[in-house]
Amino acid sequence: MKSDFYTAISQIAAERGIPKEAILGQVEKALVTAYRRTLGSNPPPMEISVRLDPQTGMAQVFAEKLVVDEVFDERFEVEFNTAQRFKDDVQMGETIIVESTPNDFGRIAAQTAKQVILQGIKEVEREYVYGEYMEREGELITATVQRIAKGNVILEMGKAEAVLPPKEQVENDRYYHGQRLKVYLSEIRREERGPRLIVSRAHRQLILRLFEMEVPEIFNGTVEIKSIAREPGLRTKAAVMARQEGIDPVGSCVGMRGIRIQNIVNELNGEKIDVVQWSEDPKEFIANALSPAQVVEVQLREDEHAATVVVPDKQLSLAIGKEGQNVRLAAKLTGWRIDIKSSSALLDEERAAAEARDAAEAEALATEVALSVAKVETRKVRNDGTIVYQNHHYGPLGEEYAGDGVQIRATPQKLYIYRDDRLIASYMIVESDTEVEDTTEVEGDTEVEDTTEVEGDTQVEDWVDKTEATEQ
Repeated sequence: MKSDFYTAISQIAAERGIPKEAILGQVEKALVTAYRRTLGSNPPPMEISVRLDPQTGMAQVFAEKLVVDEVFDERFEVEFNTAQRFKDDVQMGETIIVESTPNDFGRIAAQTAKQVILQGIKEVEREYVYGEYMEREGELITATVQRIAKGNVILEMGKAEAVLPPKEQVENDRYYHGQRLKVYLSEIRREERGPRLIVSRAHRQLILRLFEMEVPEIFNGTVEIKSIAREPGLRTKAAVMARQEGIDPVGSCVGMRGIRIQNIVNELNGEKIDVVQWSEDPKEFIANALSPAQVVEVQLREDEHAATVVVPDKQLSLAIGKEGQNVRLAAKLTGWRIDIKSSSALLDEERAAAEARDAAEAEALATEVALSVAKVETRKVRNDGTIVYQNHHYGPLGEEYAGDGVQIRATPQKLYIYRDDRLIASYMIVESDTEVEDTTEVEGDTEVEDTTEVEGDTQVEDWVDKTEATEQ
């Protein structure tokens, strides 16, 4: 081959920004493929290599051939005398590696290997792109919009292309050819067609990278962003803390006259950003997270990991935000479930709770007084687990009490049942116009037995029922 071919390889390497040696390796592989094609459709297995001179670009083919006395096919055989020039102690029938460069190999290579070389260069370029960007995952990258295809925005990033899928786009953004955007490199996929770079404009880490770019204190670590909550295109909350005394973390992020935060807002096409002070105290952190609303009190419910926040009546709508956006972002930022209440609503709830407590205490006192003067009576528990009081059955108390005696006390509203001075049940008293005397009362040591019994297939009614039948 002519040396200008080598010059062309050097030019391709320079234009595409990939190592020349990598392209030369692909060229050598392509030339091996081209030489194999000159051997016919079904050549015997043989070792073939191609060497390119790094100075002249000339190619030499070395192929494995069989040493014979008389050559019938120069593609696969070499004469004994010729083989001795490559190996002094060569033997007949031995296979050796000899130079086999065809006279017109330069032309054949240029014609046959063209597509293979181009494909090889593409593969090298893809591998180089993957190697360049695989360690940049999670970085902020500036890209240029090339085109929009099926909802995906195709971006140019130097030697590589990146894809901005619909789910990673921001609704407020408008994309056009030649537009320069700052994007977050969220993922690198290695596919058959080459590395696929996935970028995002909706990722919350984009906010962190933009702050690192605009705020030197965050970049050098003296100010730290502890948490970020974002609704892409609408609003973002960022909690910051100072890792060095004497530094105002919120002021550092906002900048002189708000210039730093304004640059970030402009990059995000007007997305609102709230920067708040982070605190180890959950109450203080939650109050700060609801900025710009003012907070009167924060009440924590540790077991539920929830907080009730009291704000002035005039601040209620501001604390909640449009469609609940402010409190929703504050909850994401802090990790606590937040309930917002106005001062007047809290006072009304506390007043209602106090009234309910007073009413309960008064009812308990009245019950206690009524029980202190109530008559203690004894009843036998029926086989079905119930007792009879004023012609009404109450229960069941449980099978374990069947046949036992229990004590009862009655107030105007409720019946209390005791066993061994222990309250075991209570029932609301059923009002009745007809009073029938209960026959299961125990008087002294004499207990009236329950007369219900079964004889054969005939069930005899209890004593009360028989008495009623006789009277009729």
